[in-house]
Amino acid sequence: MSTPEELERRFTLRTAVGRYDELRTRESLYAPATADMADGAETDDSAALTRDETLELLALSELIARKAAYGRQLSVRSARRAGASWSRIGAALGTSKQAAWEAHNRWIDEQDGRRPRTGAIGWDDTEIAAARALAGAPDDAQDDTDPQDGRRHNDRDSARDDDGNRA
Repeated sequence: MSTPEELERRFTLRTAVGRYDELRTRESLYAPATADMADGAETDDSAALTRDETLELLALSELIARKAAYGRQLSVRSARRAGASWSRIGAALGTSKQAAWEAHNRWIDEQDGRRPRTGAIGWDDTEIAAARALAGAPDDAQDDTDPQDGRRHNDRDSARDDDGNRA
């Protein structure tokens, strides 16, 4: 059976999305024969997904979500390194600065917890400390001036609750 962990060793994000798209297209185009279909109804079982392929499709969807979330947090880290405030990062993610900061710190905690579970894979104490220092606090002052329009942005410009609704 395919699991996200097993598929992670075989697929990059790009190849996982390609395989997911292939399976999802077949799933949507070719419905498998079911016991409740009218007698004599024609189906194309040769193109329908097998049980293993449907489970692979599920595992791929989880793998893609995990890889995308990891990539998003790496981009948050890059934005902080480039001087972006949590207000601007929250706006880019469609959420509040507090929600963006909390999600990023949960991700750092996950990276910290990986090492004991997997041995050598994960950040060491120096990398964790550096990530926490870079993340700072949600109210850390950074330059919020937009280079495009020269305007200074604040949380009122982008305040949203955890569900993405304007606060």
